[in-house]
Amino acid sequence: MGNPVQDKQKFDAIVVGSGISGGWAAMELSKLGLKTLLLERGRNVEHVVDYPTAMMRPWDFPNRTQFTEKEKEENPVQSLVYDEGSKHFFVNDKEHPYIQSDPFAWIRGYQMGGRSLTWGRQTYRLSNLDFEANLKDGHGVDWPIRYADIEPWYTYVEEFIGVSGKAENVPHLPDGSFLPPMELNCVETYFAEKIREQYPDRLLTIARVANLTRGWNDRGACQYRNACMRGCPFGGYFSSNSSTIPAGLATGNLTIRPHSIVHEIIYDDTHQKATGVRVIDELTKETFEYNARIIFLNASTIASASILLQSVSKRFPDGLGNDSGMVGRNLMDHHSGSGATGIITHMNDKYFYGRRPAGFLIPRFRNIDAASTVPEFVRGYNFQGDGERHEWQDTMHTDGLLGESLKKHILKPGPWSIWMAAWGECLPNPNNRITLHPTQKDQWGLPLAVVHFNWGENEKAMWKDAENTAAEMLQQAGFENVAPFNYKKIAGISVHEMGTARMGRDPNTSVLNRYNQVHAVPNVFVTDGSCMASSACQNPSLTYMALTARACHFAAQEMKAGRL
Repeated sequence: MGNPVQDKQKFDAIVVGSGISGGWAAMELSKLGLKTLLLERGRNVEHVVDYPTAMMRPWDFPNRTQFTEKEKEENPVQSLVYDEGSKHFFVNDKEHPYIQSDPFAWIRGYQMGGRSLTWGRQTYRLSNLDFEANLKDGHGVDWPIRYADIEPWYTYVEEFIGVSGKAENVPHLPDGSFLPPMELNCVETYFAEKIREQYPDRLLTIARVANLTRGWNDRGACQYRNACMRGCPFGGYFSSNSSTIPAGLATGNLTIRPHSIVHEIIYDDTHQKATGVRVIDELTKETFEYNARIIFLNASTIASASILLQSVSKRFPDGLGNDSGMVGRNLMDHHSGSGATGIITHMNDKYFYGRRPAGFLIPRFRNIDAASTVPEFVRGYNFQGDGERHEWQDTMHTDGLLGESLKKHILKPGPWSIWMAAWGECLPNPNNRITLHPTQKDQWGLPLAVVHFNWGENEKAMWKDAENTAAEMLQQAGFENVAPFNYKKIAGISVHEMGTARMGRDPNTSVLNRYNQVHAVPNVFVTDGSCMASSACQNPSLTYMALTARACHFAAQEMKAGRL
């Protein structure tokens, strides 16, 4: 995949990180005619050929896709999200340590494509309800953009990646350019009808996901195998590996270099601009420098902030672009651990066929307008969930049954059930941050990231409201054995970390401007989750991609005009 970097090779642009936003930056800049270098700190992964478990069946794995207690001990963070079939797309915790000043799960995938190989694929637009929230309630700084600024870029991205979904005409969850939606099953359809009857301000719809319901842009349709985290050889869901990186390489303008750990961005005090990056080879630990006119930093939220903080110069003694002191601060993640379950017994004559790599969504309905305002908290949450019949795994722990009687019992489908949990907004808080440890370093000599994070009272109030509301909705719809829950998940587990180099209007309180340029170093762009000024409650990857495409086109125009 691509040619090796030649000594003293000159580039117009350098992209740091090959995940969802980095892949987009590499493709867009290459398509715009810029000679672009894509740096990935991990190994190379080529589409199809490097998905070793993609076609394996559960019984082909030694532990039937599960992992052992020893595995949990060796990888206590990453094992929270992977299984035996996807483990190779996640880092080893011991080889890549960080410091949890407070509990925080930093989920990482160091390979070409990054976490675009393992993401949840839910793709939702933000609206002006989100872009105006900071200004209206005073939490965080005002976004320097509004929905009108990013709306065409949402469409641009959706029409490339392929998003299946249903238009619902919800103003605060804008519709997009959709492929045909997947289908709700019978219990979800029933629940949707009951919600429509009893709650005029709420609805249940199929999730909007970057899984193809038909062939799209030379990629095959989703096969409904539900093995997405192993890599999809059909290209049935969007990833850098199946889409953006091959498209960038096809231009002839893109060069990739795996095993390239970016240590710092090099700043020229005389010319007052960044000139390139300093790289440590992952395997040999040799140091290299690569130069370019513009740099896109897309290493992911914690890693990008770490690189900025490591990029110290006479002009920036506290880290590149850190005049405001905001680099590393305002770390956010979505909380996703409170909701309810329930069963319903009058549909046992119905079953389903096959699988579906998406659940349902109930868009946010709290604090939308005066009628929906609650006093306990600001902002809001959505519900994500799914309906299914209980299977043998749910019924095998039965006292008193053995042998043939147990087999008969577990072969009989259980009742239909709904599970639903809230994905909620996290307020920007400067005390939630990452710093660099002054003495502890990794095996490449780089300081360990230290994560400081605590859920605030606003998030905790949402937990309680979501727990109660989910239970109420199920009860009102006629479900039985309704059980509210609150898993009290630690931050990071939603893998939506963002906010450590936020956009803003004022250089004194933010790191980036409206085009994702570092205020004081305009030839450095940051377009991964670091740039977010607030989290909203929607899954954020579509916004990262749209902001990246927008910034790339702006950068190319500025370069052509001689301003970069």
